[in-house]
Amino acid sequence: MRPEDEAKTAFKTHNSHFEFRVMSYGLTGAPATFQNIMNTILRPLLCKGVLVFIDDILIYSRTLEEHVSLLRQVLHILIEHQLKVKLSKCAFVQQQLTYLGHVISAAGVSTDSKNIEPVRAWSTPTNAKEVHGFLGLAGYYRKFVRHFGITSYRSAEEACCVLLDGL
Repeated sequence: MRPEDEAKTAFKTHNSHFEFRVMSYGLTGAPATFQNIMNTILRPLLCKGVLVFIDDILIYSRTLEEHVSLLRQVLHILIEHQLKVKLSKCAFVQQQLTYLGHVISAAGVSTDSKNIEPVRAWSTPTNAKEVHGFLGLAGYYRKFVRHFGITSYRSAEEACCVLLDGL
């Protein structure tokens, strides 16, 4: 955050005055602002071995040499823009990792089983609203479900019929 913007984040308690020195995620628009910053500064590397989602940076490569080169470039950019990395939250040179609910490895991308459990545990929908809620939850993993569009269309169509029958 620019020093001249710190006053805009000020708040008072009964005996103190506080101003944020960094962007707080409690501030409206902070995640979008930070994502925009990350996209801007890492643009030369995006989809060329680097993905970023807010403050989660994924570096992928085919060789260790390429990986180290990308890592150095990312760290250089972060330092250049005075952004910090918390080492305890970093994992370097992984053969497999979980990123945004997906397991990524040399074999490809698959679902994280712990995130599938809520989908499996969902009780059978009894009305259109519940069907749409379930489809919203399950839809995140649609690319891993063969014929998801056809199946979900039929489910939504059946829910609409149930709803219309109730009128």
